[in-house]
Amino acid sequence: MRQPGDRAPAPAALALVQDLANTIDIEMQRDVLRTVDDLAAFSAAHGLAGLTFEQADVADCRRLREALRDVCQSHAGIDMEPAAIAVLDEFFAQAPLMLAIDPTGTARAVPIPALEGLPALAAHLACGILTAVGDGTWPRLKACTAHECRWVYYDRSPAGRSRWCTMSICGSRAKMRAYRGRTRP
Repeated sequence: MRQPGDRAPAPAALALVQDLANTIDIEMQRDVLRTVDDLAAFSAAHGLAGLTFEQADVADCRRLREALRDVCQSHAGIDMEPAAIAVLDEFFAQAPLMLAIDPTGTARAVPIPALEGLPALAAHLACGILTAVGDGTWPRLKACTAHECRWVYYDRSPAGRSRWCTMSICGSRAKMRAYRGRTRP
């Protein structure tokens, strides 16, 4: 999958969310989550080897992916549809977490050990999101506001107000459309 050249990847806590959201490239019409094996390979590549999935999990994971892209797009100023919120609620309700405290006294949320398949993947996503909420990085994971793109990127700009994955492509297209709209009789 592509990675816009002028964007560094998200912090570690958000890497799984960003990578799942970017398993589809809308502009190039490439989706890497087509089969159970694709979903298992994606999970294994993110340290979640051994998760087993069913065929229905592929379509469900794609629904979860699109809802995550919607929430990331809301970070760029576009309101989320209630349907996307309902999808996130549905998947995160199936992904219970527990509080783990390490020997240094550090507390963090972790998936309960008995989780399998898509609920386990959703629990790991939830843990990353909770960590990012705690450290303030969650609102900077955004989806490009260009409808034909929606690539998820991490906004490292000082003001945190970027709206496009890359200014040289999506930003330029949007600004050119706006200019043409203003100058047409």
